[in-house]
Amino acid sequence: MVKYSQMADEKIIELIRDGDNKAMDYMLNKYKNIVRIKARTMFLIGGENDDLIQEGMIGLYKAIRDYEMDKEASFASFASVCISRQIYTAVNASNRKKHTPLNSYISFSGLEEEENIHSVSGQSERSPEELIIDKENVSMIEYYLERELSKFELEVLRMYIEGAGYMEIAERMDKKPKAIDNALQRIRSKVNNIIAKL
Repeated sequence: MVKYSQMADEKIIELIRDGDNKAMDYMLNKYKNIVRIKARTMFLIGGENDDLIQEGMIGLYKAIRDYEMDKEASFASFASVCISRQIYTAVNASNRKKHTPLNSYISFSGLEEEENIHSVSGQSERSPEELIIDKENVSMIEYYLERELSKFELEVLRMYIEGAGYMEIAERMDKKPKAIDNALQRIRSKVNNIIAKL
């Protein structure tokens, strides 16, 4: 029996390209938590976390499909960029449909990954000017959030982004789940109001 856990990612990708469907299932499961974490770090206005997870899984699939063995970047690094870019593109597409600013999401994990997309993938759909403007928008939104969210709301948001569910957050903060739900609704509303001002 093949033990994928003892193999390097690159070797597993070779097996996938030789038609090993179980190897594909293994890789998708192995990186699923990373997809979930990345999806949680982006706060999509009017969207659902499940939608972002689905986009992230598409990005992971593309990474497995497109990874080139002779490149210097490891598969883990390449996958990270592909997942981030797929989610980022979905957020921007959603925002364009709503005629809102391109960056109506909050990235609490930092912008370093987005800065590296061009160098790793060799292409970018957006100009440097657009990226700079978007980074400035994110910085402004984060600044206003720090000022306008209560300590309670900031803590709820932090735990939510880290992957905790309503029940877990409620238990850890000794609050009712409804209070956590209400806090997240207030956060979404405040983000919308901040974006409207920008």
